[in-house]
Amino acid sequence: MIKTIVNDKQLLFGIIGLVFLLAVAAFAPVIAPENPYYFGPDVLNKPGMNGHILGTNKLGQDIFSMIIYGTRTSLQVAIISAFISGLLGILIGGVAGFFGGNVDRVISELINVFMMLPTFFLILLIIALFGNSIYNVMIVIGITTWPGNAKLMRAQALSLRERTFVKAASAMGESKLQILFKYIIPNGVFPVIANTTVGMSNAILTEAGLSFLGLGDPNIVSWGQMIYDGKSFLTSAWWIATFAGIAIVITVTIFYLLGDGLNHVMNPKHSKGKEV
Repeated sequence: MIKTIVNDKQLLFGIIGLVFLLAVAAFAPVIAPENPYYFGPDVLNKPGMNGHILGTNKLGQDIFSMIIYGTRTSLQVAIISAFISGLLGILIGGVAGFFGGNVDRVISELINVFMMLPTFFLILLIIALFGNSIYNVMIVIGITTWPGNAKLMRAQALSLRERTFVKAASAMGESKLQILFKYIIPNGVFPVIANTTVGMSNAILTEAGLSFLGLGDPNIVSWGQMIYDGKSFLTSAWWIATFAGIAIVITVTIFYLLGDGLNHVMNPKHSKGKEV
């Protein structure tokens, strides 16, 4: 396993990057020089001025501290929304592919309907109706991004249900639900895991987009909120939005590398190609 990770550079860099992000989030109180919610007297200080590494914003908040604590928000959004999306996709797609027939037709049409909907505008509508707390944002992103995972799981289930070990389990008297949760889902979940990891980066971008439009949670520190606050000062205090944007780019790249690397490792065709 370790050899596989080392050989796949994308997965290796993705894992190193993820460990770095988790460490920053875990030790944020130690790394951050100030409380990011503290409104100090140093307003719109340039990077390096008065001990502020990345400067301050219009309220005197330390940008570096906000970037550090924003890591927690981004990881929280990424992990929880991706978990909801992955769980829904696995269950719905697994049921559709394994049971087939009318169940598959109905669920497939439901998936197609959700995939045709303009997801971001649907998220905007739900946020406008139910509020823009960070928990609402995470839940909404999760329940609007599951169709891609469902299609992947459905394809896996359609293939796995014809395998010998599944037919043997059915012949031995195991119920369909037992087969679904013991054989179909555990053996077909790997492509969904890779896709969900990539989906984490999309969740971060979605949260940042909502915050940039003024629909993020104003009570928390997030990179999208920093860009929203700094867009009015791009010519006079560029550092407010710029460093938050760089943090988003780096984090999204890490999750893309991780997801792409997992896809390489978990894809049987890729493995066979490397053996040849």
